[in-house]
Amino acid sequence: METSASEIADGIYRLSTYVPDIAPPAGFTFNQFLIAADEPLLFHCGPRAMFPSVSAAVEKIMPLNQLRWISFGHVEADECGAMNLWLSAAPQARVVYSELGCDISVNDLADRPPKAMADGEVLDLGGKRVRLIATPHVPHGWEAQVMFEETTRTLFCGDLFSHVGDGDPITEEDLVDRAMFAEDMFHATGLGPTTAPTIRSLAELVPTTLAVMHGSSFRGDGSRALNRLADLYQERLRAAAA
Repeated sequence: METSASEIADGIYRLSTYVPDIAPPAGFTFNQFLIAADEPLLFHCGPRAMFPSVSAAVEKIMPLNQLRWISFGHVEADECGAMNLWLSAAPQARVVYSELGCDISVNDLADRPPKAMADGEVLDLGGKRVRLIATPHVPHGWEAQVMFEETTRTLFCGDLFSHVGDGDPITEEDLVDRAMFAEDMFHATGLGPTTAPTIRSLAELVPTTLAVMHGSSFRGDGSRALNRLADLYQERLRAAAA
């Protein structure tokens, strides 16, 4: 496996590993995001097997031991499988996660005590500021969360907008139809009454970059994309209830 690095916003790097054997023939990407700042933050750890490749990509941008913070969207192997490998490689780093996520999982899973943050709390990285936003069960996982980097208006939206294929690192083309195609393949979203309202609340942040866990990231009107995604999930919920 090889991991490529691309800057998708000012000081925001997408670290992408393409796996052709998942969802063939299109394949599937696994993306981590590095926020370059006085106290750099890595969002998504990747699975353990990808750590050598992803860490080598990070080292081309900065020494691993400068990493200060680690976070992810929910507790799942591709999100936090390599968490403790990153903590070992970066002795000053700590996991930062929601209070709920720390209570139910991360306090026990992480080799060093994590920093718990309240919903809506902001962490100043020095040159960058990330806001933690709890999104329970959206797209899945009780402890689900996203992060919003305020200076670049980048929303680290995790599995929202996931799609297959190895496209460009960032695109201005609509991702919603591709995301719904992938949803029909994987059925990954925990569809419920809070799904659409939660996604619409993220649209209120007015992001201009959507950092997507699987697939290309998006540059443009993030609010429009999120509201359209919410509309389609709302339609599916109504159809399921009918």
